[in-house]
Amino acid sequence: MAEQPTIGDLVKENTLSDDAVSAAVDAYMADPATTLFAFGESHELDLAVAISSNRWASDVLADSSASDGLKRSAVRTAIWLARPEKR
Repeated sequence: MAEQPTIGDLVKENTLSDDAVSAAVDAYMADPATTLFAFGESHELDLAVAISSNRWASDVLADSSASDGLKRSAVRTAIWLARPEKR
């Protein structure tokens, strides 16, 4: 496993659940200014930074013609690729 694993790595190894990722997507979609999101007691992630630093997600979210489903997928992908801080 990577020295600083991604959210996706942590889900694959069952350290984090996919339900937690879904909750993070919901939190971001409800309020894009969301910063600190806790994945249980083990990890946290600044959602606003994670999404804004992913070019594809940023482009999709800025596209007024993009569907809600595509926007949610872009946010999920950016979260999966992000490297959270261990608490």
